[in-house]
Amino acid sequence: MEGVLNVLKPPGMTSHDIVNFIRKIYKIQKVGHTGTLDPDAVGVLPLCVGNATKFVSFLIEEDKRYRFEITFGITTDTFDKSGKVIKSGPVRTLEEQELRQILNKFQGKIKQTPPMYSAKKVKGKKLYEYAREGKNIDIPPIEVTIYEIEVVEYEPPYRILMDVKCSKGTYIRALVRDICKELNMPGYMSMLIRTEVGPFKIENAYTVEEIKEGKAIFEPIDKFIPLPSVQLNKIEAKKILKGQFIKNNSLLETSFLKLYDNNGKFLGIGVLEENKIRPKRLL
Repeated sequence: MEGVLNVLKPPGMTSHDIVNFIRKIYKIQKVGHTGTLDPDAVGVLPLCVGNATKFVSFLIEEDKRYRFEITFGITTDTFDKSGKVIKSGPVRTLEEQELRQILNKFQGKIKQTPPMYSAKKVKGKKLYEYAREGKNIDIPPIEVTIYEIEVVEYEPPYRILMDVKCSKGTYIRALVRDICKELNMPGYMSMLIRTEVGPFKIENAYTVEEIKEGKAIFEPIDKFIPLPSVQLNKIEAKKILKGQFIKNNSLLETSFLKLYDNNGKFLGIGVLEENKIRPKRLL
């Protein structure tokens, strides 16, 4: 049993809970996810199973889409509904022009400080561990990209629903925090749905119930690795599988390639260097 499984994570389960669930259902230990979702969040959680776990790093780089809700009036220490209320204040109805101007500030490459209650590591320790110990530390900002951000629905003055497409590593809770700061109103992320991870879409994700019923279908890992492909002949394939390099006069301007044998079977990932291909990670 190996391949990729697009799971629809329900609320209340951690990403690791889903991994353990898949291990038990399919009686296999090699299972890895491609990006953590908070326990309260729902949505797309692609899992690599079996030898496909060797290629998790090639899927983690994918862009993501989220639908999230901001509720104004209070702020929590985690910036979502699971936290303790640390601030409350008045709210006002937002004008369309003001909101558009604020959101424009978050388009493109931005600097973002990860939330204190997150798994981001600083000095070898997860931030939420510092938070639980009551320690305040300097958190270095990270650069992320917001490709699209738009309002889906606004129910003045307390609730706004939004869609965002962003790069890997983007914290939506931090985005909510920063939007509320710009608006000068307390608020928190009251709902989060991850609708896409690269080619994985929520409408094609399997629920926990469907997986229990045996309805889930594993997809081949190479289908989702966004790299150019090279088909090798028999001799070249044998050399690659032995860990040797082969000559290649490809004009591709890339460092990584998907490698296939003469029958079209996926072998793994190769590295192109100076007209030579050497194996990087084999299936």
